Amino acid sequence: MSNEILSQSEIDALLSALTTGEMNVDELKKEEEAKKIKVYDFKRALRFSKDQIRSITRVHENFARLLTTYFAAQLRTYVQITVTSVDQLPYEEFVRSIPKMTVLNVFELGTLDGRIIMEVNPNIAYAMMDRLMGGFGASMNKIEQLTEIEMKIIASIFEKTLEHYREAWSTILDIEPCMQEFEVNPQFLQMVSPNDTVVVISLNTQVGEASGMINLCIPHVVLEPIIPKLSVHYWMQSERKAQNSVETEVIKNRIKLAEVPVVAELGTSVVTVQEFLEMRVGDMIRLDQSTSDPLVIKVGDVPKFFGQPGKKNKKLAVQILGHIERGDEADD
Repeated sequence: MSNEILSQSEIDALLSALTTGEMNVDELKKEEEAKKIKVYDFKRALRFSKDQIRSITRVHENFARLLTTYFAAQLRTYVQITVTSVDQLPYEEFVRSIPKMTVLNVFELGTLDGRIIMEVNPNIAYAMMDRLMGGFGASMNKIEQLTEIEMKIIASIFEKTLEHYREAWSTILDIEPCMQEFEVNPQFLQMVSPNDTVVVISLNTQVGEASGMINLCIPHVVLEPIIPKLSVHYWMQSERKAQNSVETEVIKNRIKLAEVPVVAELGTSVVTVQEFLEMRVGDMIRLDQSTSDPLVIKVGDVPKFFGQPGKKNKKLAVQILGHIERGDEADD
């Protein structure tokens, strides 16, 4: 409940009304109690939180953008598709809200149980078909007189949109949508129980001069297994993980190509400046390490391995014998 701060003049007016009897304290209490009571319709059970509805909205806003680009290229005319609303309501109410005769594309998602309905306003469907067949995109509602060929063409138009639906969901879940059925009478489709909750996504569609709605009906049973993935926290966490994994892979590849100096030390010796200045070709320097002792191999300036000298293919080489532990490293 929001807390409103009254000005001094409003407080004075309220006190004056109570004093003169214009306002009854008991009536105020009753009004306050009435505000606390909310009517709940059990037939319209809200199965999805606002957070989850927002996630579903984002997915279908992406789908709308993909459809706009796809249909504009295919039909070669002005196309604009936007998400108008996302509501959860009983399946029976959805059926009552759409025309008695309309275009119904029923498809499955592959990885999830259940089916989804894509209901397309006949005016839009016919305008798309007319434009695809070389016409001007005339809009008319002749859904009851569609020939078998026209039905096949319309079904094919929307079957090709399923690839874009798969892409729209790719940030949350990998799906494989597949068209199952084409129908024109919603009474012949009994997807779920009449009182079961469905999410209805309404897309306002403009194709040339024709306009109408495309409605996607998703039953709760379809989305139930992935409800935890529909939260904003999961969404952002997944995006962050994906981004981090990409950055990590880039860093790994760059590290693999980095060049570092590797030095095998035969031993060390301490000489005075005078001895150093008097050195001549052929002089010998005594090292503080026996020929039987392993060599210390440094990566950069850090001792990392033990090794022994030798030859491979007539070239000098060093064989790695072991890794220098931190204690051994500190001793060096």
